[in-house]
Amino acid sequence: MSDAPSGSRWPRRLYESGEEPDARFTLANERTFLAWIRTALALMAAGVGVEALNAVSPAPEPLRTALAVLLLLGGVLCAATAFTRWMNTERALRRGGSLPAPRLAPVLGYGLGVIGLAACVLLLVTGF
Repeated sequence: MSDAPSGSRWPRRLYESGEEPDARFTLANERTFLAWIRTALALMAAGVGVEALNAVSPAPEPLRTALAVLLLLGGVLCAATAFTRWMNTERALRRGGSLPAPRLAPVLGYGLGVIGLAACVLLLVTGF
């Protein structure tokens, strides 16, 4: 058990249910959360980078802007769902239940595939 009372930990509704899991599982869940946050930051940085290339281009390309927006939105989606994923996993660990399915992983995987294809088209059409 933790030394801190469950009422002093946030989100309170999470820590009020179930039993304290092995610290190794909780820490692994936290590392996974941080990996999703790093992925979100990388996607957002890529979006900003693509748009920076567009800003210095003599003729801004709408496809490049669309690619930048898709990367930024992917980063926002990844960041927005990372905490929910952490909380659902932590809840399952505390209750001894099954871990939740990784819903964001296929969206991110297929989404990055589409973005990669768009980048290839952009390279072939405009020379980026």
